[in-house]
Amino acid sequence: MAIVYLSLGSNLGDRVGYIQQATSLLSANPDISIVATSSFYETEPWHMNSNNWFVNAVMQIMTTLTPDELLLECKRIETCLGREHITGQERFQDRNIDIDILFYDKRMIKTDQLTIPHPFFHKRAFTLVPMLEIADDFVHPVFNKTVEELYDDLENPETVYLYGTRIED
Repeated sequence: MAIVYLSLGSNLGDRVGYIQQATSLLSANPDISIVATSSFYETEPWHMNSNNWFVNAVMQIMTTLTPDELLLECKRIETCLGREHITGQERFQDRNIDIDILFYDKRMIKTDQLTIPHPFFHKRAFTLVPMLEIADDFVHPVFNKTVEELYDDLENPETVYLYGTRIED
Protein backbone atom coordinates (compact mmCIF):
# COMPACT_ATOMS: atom_id res chain seq x y z
CA MET A 1 0.00 0.00 0.00
CA ALA A 2 1.12 3.51 -0.75
CA ILE A 3 1.31 6.25 1.86
CA VAL A 4 -0.31 9.39 0.48
CA TYR A 5 -0.93 12.90 1.78
CA LEU A 6 -4.00 14.80 0.60
CA SER A 7 -4.97 18.43 1.08
CA LEU A 8 -8.66 19.26 1.45
CA GLY A 9 -10.01 22.78 1.27
CA SER A 10 -13.26 24.72 0.96
CA ASN A 11 -14.20 28.40 0.91
CA LEU A 12 -17.88 28.27 -0.06
CA GLY A 13 -20.96 27.27 1.89
CA ASP A 14 -20.55 24.88 4.82
CA ARG A 15 -16.77 24.73 4.53
CA VAL A 16 -16.23 22.27 7.38
CA GLY A 17 -19.19 20.18 6.22
CA TYR A 18 -17.75 19.82 2.73
CA ILE A 19 -14.42 18.62 4.11
CA GLN A 20 -16.20 16.18 6.42
CA GLN A 21 -18.30 14.86 3.52
CA ALA A 22 -15.20 14.44 1.36
CA THR A 23 -13.49 12.59 4.21
CA SER A 24 -16.49 10.27 4.56
CA LEU A 25 -16.53 9.56 0.84
CA LEU A 26 -12.79 8.85 0.82
CA SER A 27 -13.13 6.47 3.77
CA ALA A 28 -16.05 4.68 2.07
CA ASN A 29 -13.70 3.55 -0.70
CA PRO A 30 -12.42 0.05 0.20
CA ASP A 31 -9.07 0.87 -1.44
CA ILE A 32 -8.42 3.81 0.91
CA SER A 33 -7.66 3.78 4.64
CA ILE A 34 -7.42 7.07 6.52
CA VAL A 35 -4.40 7.02 8.85
CA ALA A 36 -4.37 10.59 10.23
CA THR A 37 -6.22 13.86 9.73
CA SER A 38 -5.03 17.27 10.85
CA SER A 39 -7.17 19.79 12.64
CA PHE A 40 -9.09 22.26 10.50
CA TYR A 41 -7.36 25.55 9.74
CA GLU A 42 -8.88 28.78 8.49
CA THR A 43 -6.67 30.44 5.91
CA GLU A 44 -6.71 33.53 3.79
CA PRO A 45 -7.01 32.90 0.03
CA TRP A 46 -3.66 32.18 -1.64
CA HIS A 47 -2.97 33.82 -5.02
CA MET A 48 -6.61 34.54 -5.76
CA ASN A 49 -8.89 37.53 -5.44
CA SER A 50 -11.57 36.45 -2.96
CA ASN A 51 -12.94 37.63 0.36
CA ASN A 52 -13.90 34.06 1.29
CA TRP A 53 -11.41 32.45 3.65
CA PHE A 54 -10.72 28.74 3.31
CA VAL A 55 -10.97 25.91 5.77
CA ASN A 56 -8.13 23.47 5.08
CA ALA A 57 -6.91 20.14 6.41
CA VAL A 58 -4.31 17.55 5.44
CA MET A 59 -4.83 13.83 5.73
CA GLN A 60 -2.57 10.83 5.48
CA ILE A 61 -4.06 7.79 3.79
CA MET A 62 -2.92 4.37 2.74
CA THR A 63 -4.19 3.15 -0.61
CA THR A 64 -3.86 0.43 -3.21
CA LEU A 65 -5.04 2.87 -5.89
CA THR A 66 -2.47 4.03 -8.41
CA PRO A 67 -1.80 7.79 -8.52
CA ASP A 68 -4.04 8.13 -11.60
CA GLU A 69 -6.83 6.09 -10.00
CA LEU A 70 -6.59 8.18 -6.83
CA LEU A 71 -6.77 11.40 -8.86
CA LEU A 72 -9.92 10.11 -10.57
CA GLU A 73 -11.42 9.21 -7.19
CA CYS A 74 -10.64 12.69 -5.80
CA LYS A 75 -12.21 14.33 -8.86
CA ARG A 76 -15.25 12.02 -8.59
CA ILE A 77 -15.76 13.05 -4.95
CA GLU A 78 -15.34 16.74 -5.81
CA THR A 79 -17.96 16.39 -8.57
CA CYS A 80 -20.28 14.44 -6.25
CA LEU A 81 -20.10 17.37 -3.81
CA GLY A 82 -20.93 19.90 -6.55
CA ARG A 83 -17.50 21.13 -7.63
CA GLU A 84 -17.24 22.41 -11.17
CA HIS A 85 -13.80 21.87 -12.65
CA ILE A 86 -12.33 24.76 -14.60
CA THR A 87 -8.98 24.70 -16.34
CA GLY A 88 -6.46 27.46 -16.87
CA GLN A 89 -5.83 30.47 -14.65
CA GLU A 90 -9.52 30.64 -13.73
CA ARG A 91 -9.05 27.49 -11.66
CA PHE A 92 -7.84 29.67 -8.77
CA GLN A 93 -11.34 30.63 -7.71
CA ASP A 94 -13.80 30.02 -4.92
CA ARG A 95 -14.77 26.38 -4.53
CA ASN A 96 -16.89 24.28 -2.23
CA ILE A 97 -14.32 21.46 -2.16
CA ASP A 98 -10.80 20.90 -3.41
CA ILE A 99 -8.82 17.70 -2.91
CA ASP A 100 -5.17 17.73 -3.96
CA ILE A 101 -2.66 14.89 -3.88
CA LEU A 102 0.38 16.35 -2.14
CA PHE A 103 2.62 13.25 -1.99
CA TYR A 104 2.32 9.64 -3.13
CA ASP A 105 4.99 7.71 -1.26
CA LYS A 106 8.26 9.38 -2.28
CA ARG A 107 7.38 9.21 -5.96
CA MET A 108 7.88 11.99 -8.46
CA ILE A 109 5.27 12.04 -11.22
CA LYS A 110 4.77 14.56 -14.00
CA THR A 111 2.00 14.03 -16.53
CA ASP A 112 -0.53 16.32 -18.20
CA GLN A 113 -3.05 15.44 -15.47
CA LEU A 114 -0.91 15.04 -12.37
CA THR A 115 2.22 16.44 -10.76
CA ILE A 116 3.49 14.80 -7.57
CA PRO A 117 4.80 16.19 -5.29
CA HIS A 118 2.26 18.96 -5.57
CA PRO A 119 4.16 21.82 -7.27
CA PHE A 120 3.03 24.50 -4.78
CA PHE A 121 3.13 22.51 -1.53
CA HIS A 122 6.33 24.13 -0.28
CA LYS A 123 4.99 27.67 -0.96
CA ARG A 124 1.68 27.41 0.91
CA ALA A 125 1.30 27.79 4.66
CA PHE A 126 -2.21 26.37 4.30
CA THR A 127 -0.75 22.98 3.36
CA LEU A 128 2.44 23.16 5.43
CA VAL A 129 0.78 24.05 8.75
CA PRO A 130 -1.70 21.14 8.79
CA MET A 131 1.01 18.77 7.56
CA LEU A 132 3.26 19.95 10.40
CA GLU A 133 0.62 18.59 12.76
CA ILE A 134 0.58 15.05 11.35
CA ALA A 135 3.98 14.60 9.66
CA ASP A 136 6.44 17.36 10.54
CA ASP A 137 9.44 15.14 9.82
CA PHE A 138 8.25 14.01 6.37
CA VAL A 139 11.05 14.74 3.89
CA HIS A 140 10.07 16.36 0.59
CA PRO A 141 11.53 14.08 -2.13
CA VAL A 142 12.57 16.99 -4.39
CA PHE A 143 13.94 19.50 -1.88
CA ASN A 144 15.22 16.93 0.62
CA LYS A 145 13.86 19.08 3.49
CA THR A 146 11.38 18.24 6.22
CA VAL A 147 7.98 19.88 6.32
CA GLU A 148 9.19 21.87 9.31
CA GLU A 149 12.24 23.13 7.37
CA LEU A 150 10.04 24.07 4.40
CA TYR A 151 7.72 26.00 6.69
CA ASP A 152 10.68 27.81 8.25
CA ASP A 153 11.80 28.78 4.71
CA LEU A 154 8.53 30.58 3.86
CA GLU A 155 9.25 34.26 3.28
CA ASN A 156 5.75 35.72 3.44
CA PRO A 157 3.26 33.03 4.53
CA GLU A 158 -0.45 33.66 4.28
CA THR A 159 -2.36 33.86 7.56
CA VAL A 160 -3.41 30.53 9.06
CA TYR A 161 -5.58 30.11 12.17
CA LEU A 162 -6.70 26.99 13.95
CA TYR A 163 -10.37 26.87 12.89
CA GLY A 164 -12.56 28.79 15.31
CA THR A 165 -9.78 30.92 16.76
CA ARG A 166 -9.86 33.83 14.28
CA ILE A 167 -11.39 37.01 15.62
CA GLU A 168 -13.65 38.52 12.96
CA ASP A 169 -13.09 42.15 11.99
